Amino acid sequence: MLISYAAGAFPEDYVPVCFDNYRANLTLDGKQLQLDLWDCSGQEERVRPLMYYNPPVDVVLCAFSVVDPLSMERVRGKWCPEVAKHCPKAALVLVGTKVDLREDLRTVEELVGKGLGPVYYEEGVKVVQEIGAVRYMECSALTHFGVGDVFEEAVRAVWAKQQNTDKESSRECVFL
Repeated sequence: MLISYAAGAFPEDYVPVCFDNYRANLTLDGKQLQLDLWDCSGQEERVRPLMYYNPPVDVVLCAFSVVDPLSMERVRGKWCPEVAKHCPKAALVLVGTKVDLREDLRTVEELVGKGLGPVYYEEGVKVVQEIGAVRYMECSALTHFGVGDVFEEAVRAVWAKQQNTDKESSRECVFL
């Protein structure tokens, strides 16, 4: 999702490294913004150091695959509590990815064969309330559906949090 957003296209040959860091520019509500994006791919050895990143993290996008219900459970049971503990001031946005596969017959058949089904939008909205996230968004990095919206809403979540604490900031927006 981060590469798709920062590069404007789905990466054909993605090779994960220890930390993937991207910078993207965004114009939102007439304001020019520079976003620092850190991808840790849900791997524990990547996540922990970034949670102590300085400057503090402004927003965390906790992402899961809508065609892997167990990934949503990991976000709910493991990653969101970690975020609350180590990044208590960060806005939390829950993101369902791979929505292009939710209606893919082959993918759905594989899930049904395992006694599972895809995660639907309504379920994501319910989880937001449980985990204290500010928003639930869905996207597809492959088709680029909703990817830009995820980052715009994440910035809006940071702005809302800043207004609530009366702290206006002109520094870069840091995403984890």
